[in-house]
Amino acid sequence: MDFQLTEEHLMIQKAARDFAVTELLPGVIERDEHQKFPTEQIKKLGELGFLGMMVSPKYGGAGLDAISYVLAMEEISKIDASASVVMSVNNSLVCWGLETFGTEEQKQKYLVPLASGQIIGAFMLSEPEAGSDATSQRTIAEDKGDHYLLNGTKNWITNGNSASVYLVMAQTHPEKGSKGINALIVEKEMPGITIGAKENKLGIRGSDTHSVMFQDVKVPKENRIGEDGFGFKFAMKTLAGGRIGIASQALGIASGAYELALKYSKERKAFGKEIAQHQAIQFKLADMATRIEGARLLCLKAAWDKDQHQDYTLSSSMAKVFASETAMWVTTEAVQVHGGYGYVKEYHVERLMRDAKITQIYEGTSEVQRIVISRSILS
Repeated sequence: MDFQLTEEHLMIQKAARDFAVTELLPGVIERDEHQKFPTEQIKKLGELGFLGMMVSPKYGGAGLDAISYVLAMEEISKIDASASVVMSVNNSLVCWGLETFGTEEQKQKYLVPLASGQIIGAFMLSEPEAGSDATSQRTIAEDKGDHYLLNGTKNWITNGNSASVYLVMAQTHPEKGSKGINALIVEKEMPGITIGAKENKLGIRGSDTHSVMFQDVKVPKENRIGEDGFGFKFAMKTLAGGRIGIASQALGIASGAYELALKYSKERKAFGKEIAQHQAIQFKLADMATRIEGARLLCLKAAWDKDQHQDYTLSSSMAKVFASETAMWVTTEAVQVHGGYGYVKEYHVERLMRDAKITQIYEGTSEVQRIVISRSILS
């Protein structure tokens, strides 16, 4: 097994790090404070190819591997998780789903502008009563012959107001349960769509999270992804890759907090010496570094499995659980290392701690991922 990154990997990692420091760091506290979507920064991310990293150049993407994606996600997430979640959804859920399962016509019409960063997309599965239980879809896509009539509400939608294209899971045949769900490509400008108020969140406050309501939205039949009833399988297969993105986001949040704590520990003095010279702080830093390295290896293993076209359901779930819990633990410890200053916004670690919590919740909670893991190891 080769643990050495290629020159291309290192170049991508550096490009992402440079972008995060020069473009995302200025104003990140203000964007968090005022829940401001990073519009200009996301546009630049698209221009640099970070919104369609794994998509074939044939469809406007960068044609990179999943390891490159993990490296870039970590660097962006160190600075601004609100920007990295946009990058994650567009890459892992929307672009990957369309490239893997879409028709050639769908790819030309929707994937090309999404992968090239001209527009961004949203993935719509969660509902008021269908979060972790994705089979309980109440949104209905009634088959009308040449089109579907879409009615229902989707909750907690990242890019809900900023996206131009939605991938919507909806029930067409309720009597078939999960086998009656379809995945539809819906354009934001289609009549009958209402965007709810932006959610006032604990963390990733710059991210654009809304409820989206559909009332008699007419969706052409050619906008269905896959065969009739393929929607649930589409969602589950797509979310497996999404977990790699969120695990990488959690890794980046943890890494960012650790780097700040390490730097601060060498500057802050107590009892006549830098606090980094006190064993209590040294032990915290050692544990932080160890857990982060473990999370990084799990993320890279899941990405490697994906690149090798192996089943990555188990490895992505493990990465997501461990990285998200690492992020929560490390950011809390980073605040502790900073002491009272850790509670102050200008030192960044309190924001990273708030951002870390969501990584344990979205793309399937840690409890749900443990179910996936246990089923795999028991079988």
